[in-house]
Amino acid sequence: MFDRDSNRFATFGIISQLPGEIIDSIWLIIDQNLQGVMPLTNLLRFELLNQDGKLTVRFDAEDGKTQLAVDLPFAYDPAYPNEIMAYDDGDNQTILLPTEGHQA
Repeated sequence: MFDRDSNRFATFGIISQLPGEIIDSIWLIIDQNLQGVMPLTNLLRFELLNQDGKLTVRFDAEDGKTQLAVDLPFAYDPAYPNEIMAYDDGDNQTILLPTEGHQA
């Protein structure tokens, strides 16, 4: 799951709500902090949090035993979605909003 050499996309909902640098940062978190560190399912959930005016991305493993929070060098914007997901269908990987999940 989530091989960095696979095709990667973001839905229109994500692109319209998050700057490209933040979308790229989510892929980096998957590649550098999650891949090879813990078993990944085909659907990952991330929370976007306000940490003293800066953006923090938090991942909770499906088993509930592992959490990872990464502080990003971007200002937090209350217009950002509270939660985003990354989905791997085996051929393509997509970052999407939870409301777009039925399309995945």
